[in-house]
Amino acid sequence: MLVAPVLPASGLVGRRLVDVGSGSGSPGLVLALLRPDVRVTLLEPRARRWAFLREAARAAGRPDVEVLRLRHDQYPGPPADTLTMRALALPLDALAPLVAEGGVVLAFGAGPTVVPGWEEEAPVPGLRRLRRAR
Repeated sequence: MLVAPVLPASGLVGRRLVDVGSGSGSPGLVLALLRPDVRVTLLEPRARRWAFLREAARAAGRPDVEVLRLRHDQYPGPPADTLTMRALALPLDALAPLVAEGGVVLAFGAGPTVVPGWEEEAPVPGLRRLRRAR
């Protein structure tokens, strides 16, 4: 249930990934487990979910996954090649500081509205790809 919707995204992820509102770990932690070559940061402001994600990453053999108890607007950087999010209604302008130029937002579900400086790429079922202009 958590893995199947994320599988199509595993080949779309760059070298550095930030997952906003990581909650139960999907898609961010799932992608970390599927792609051990990717440096992953999970952002989760809620204490219980943050603690769960830290322990889940450690127990799954990915103690290198950075789990921060922060909201997206508190993230100090660096920007990522790929940003993932599920069921969040955040505007692309608010996400731009977290995404490197030329980087992509993978939005599971509806995702944000495209604004200037971003372009939508070919969708994958259940996933929107939005690229930040260089």
